[in-house]
Amino acid sequence: MRVLVLNGPNLNRLGKREKEAYGTFTLEELEQDLVEFSYHHGIELICRQSNHEGELIDWIHGAGDDALSGIVLNAGAYTHTSIAIRDAIAAIDVPVIEVHISNVHKRETFRHHSFIAPVSAGQIVGFGQNVYKLALHALLLQ
Repeated sequence: MRVLVLNGPNLNRLGKREKEAYGTFTLEELEQDLVEFSYHHGIELICRQSNHEGELIDWIHGAGDDALSGIVLNAGAYTHTSIAIRDAIAAIDVPVIEVHISNVHKRETFRHHSFIAPVSAGQIVGFGQNVYKLALHALLLQ
């Protein structure tokens, strides 16, 4: 099983920004934890982060071309604004699990709507860095 973990804009700032919402762990620490977790579950993990919408879309398209088993996607603020990322997900036959470290439904109202949710296999929010592991478990069960 090969899974792509995609993190969108500002997630490279984990551990430095809004610690009350996102915690104190860094993106590097998160990715290392996920690689170790994945190894014990027989998952080959590919981790990527970009602040650029087009790059995220190219990686989503590539996941479809590479026949990956799934994508765990934290699109950050693009969740609430990007029809282009929504369309990229709809254009592939790879299950996508949308994740958010914070509970977006308890935050500002503009964060309550997701363009990604309707084309995703599921959405996991509000459990800190554990949302990624929960998403990997969900992909294992598919």
